[in-house]
Amino acid sequence: MNQIPQAKAAPAKLVIASRESALAMWQAEYIRDRLRALYPQTAVSILGMTTQGDQILDVTLSKIGGKGLFVKELETALENGSADIAVHSLKDVPMHLPEGFMLACIGEREDPRDAFVSNKFDNLAALPVGSVVGTSSLRRESQLRARFPHLKIEPLRGNVQTRLRKLDEGKYDAIILAAAGLKRLGLGDRIRNIISSEDSLPAVGQGALGIECRSDRAELVGVLAPLHHADTAACVLAERAMSRALQGSCQVPLGGFAEAADGKLRMRGFVATPDGARLLRAERNGSAGDPEALGNAVAQDLLAQGAGEILAALAL
Repeated sequence: MNQIPQAKAAPAKLVIASRESALAMWQAEYIRDRLRALYPQTAVSILGMTTQGDQILDVTLSKIGGKGLFVKELETALENGSADIAVHSLKDVPMHLPEGFMLACIGEREDPRDAFVSNKFDNLAALPVGSVVGTSSLRRESQLRARFPHLKIEPLRGNVQTRLRKLDEGKYDAIILAAAGLKRLGLGDRIRNIISSEDSLPAVGQGALGIECRSDRAELVGVLAPLHHADTAACVLAERAMSRALQGSCQVPLGGFAEAADGKLRMRGFVATPDGARLLRAERNGSAGDPEALGNAVAQDLLAQGAGEILAALAL
């Protein structure tokens, strides 16, 4: 997109709301620096906040309300005017935004795949029977159990550094993290193996940044337009449409991943039981011009295979 003329679009100041984890702050600082370069006359600052999702670390997210716990406090800051925009990892953003809020911008995606991290083994296939693998993602857990039923999957919460420390303390033989977070934090050397999207379908929105604002602040869409990445946005909109149609959340083991090329999208999705005993897959190609139709079509394919039964059982 072309840069918006500064005199017309740039406000005198912009406050970015962010979680205070190292990764969240990296993301907020990255957006801050991009905005400062675009609009040198605008004072851009960061309001760091601790969310409920950051405070409760001894229970899996699926049991305490899901990833929306990472964004509620930031939305309060937008609502009361103490911040103008909030920067999120899109995989943490609920499929339905509260009334009065909007995604103003979707930034270019980092590596969307999962990463295998271990101090002793090179990849998942090298793990012996009974090895302990850490993840608190039902999406990852279901796919791991389907492929490697001999492994022991244990919950793993905390920020990236906390999870790596628990691995280094010997509590796990390996852990699975998002490659994007490790790379953004300069920790790419901890990755022993990138897990292909064929073997571990990524989470909806994984690796992409979303910038949220109040829906009555439409002028911010223009300000943020130079940061918007059309291909990433098309992919993420398809993924989120699929998840929305399936009522996806942290309580549901599902993945959705779209790839863009030459105006076309390839979209894959899955729904599984937590134990991986039943795993349904669907794939379609479609136009990048109507990504939500593609995501909805993949969701319907999964429902036709019986995804509704799995979802209904998980809701009990």
